[in-house]
Amino acid sequence: MRDLNMAAELGALLKARGETVAISESSAGGLVSASLLSVPGASNYFLGGGVIYTLPAREHLLGIPRAAMKGIRSSSEPYALLCARTMREKLGATWGLAETGASGPTGNRYGDAAGHTCLAVTGPMERVVTLETGDNDREANMWVFARAALDLLRDCVNDKG
Repeated sequence: MRDLNMAAELGALLKARGETVAISESSAGGLVSASLLSVPGASNYFLGGGVIYTLPAREHLLGIPRAAMKGIRSSSEPYALLCARTMREKLGATWGLAETGASGPTGNRYGDAAGHTCLAVTGPMERVVTLETGDNDREANMWVFARAALDLLRDCVNDKG
């Protein structure tokens, strides 16, 4: 689904509960944040986010030094969890949501194929999942990753409440 309105239900739910979210995304390229921000009243729940696509972005925007990455590689579940926890903590949000992967058309330098992403939610509960689309279509994967991230957050918010 290539539609920024995919977060309307989630935005309304967060707003109704007085909960907030902070986003760290990579291979979705900002679509997660854009979707959340497309909902009127987003300032009630969206505290901020960033596209953490490079080492300098990780170090300077998230403030995660190289030493903290010992034994953790990008595009992995532990890294997604670290990013979600860090962004949530930095912005004081109820929820942290992170996405990291390889949108395509080729895989990443860590050996993951195109269509690989790891998603993490932190907050009143934590969940981490890996998604493999098996597709090398960059834009299609970006939309699938964004949708999956929003669905994971919605499921956590619903399960918590």
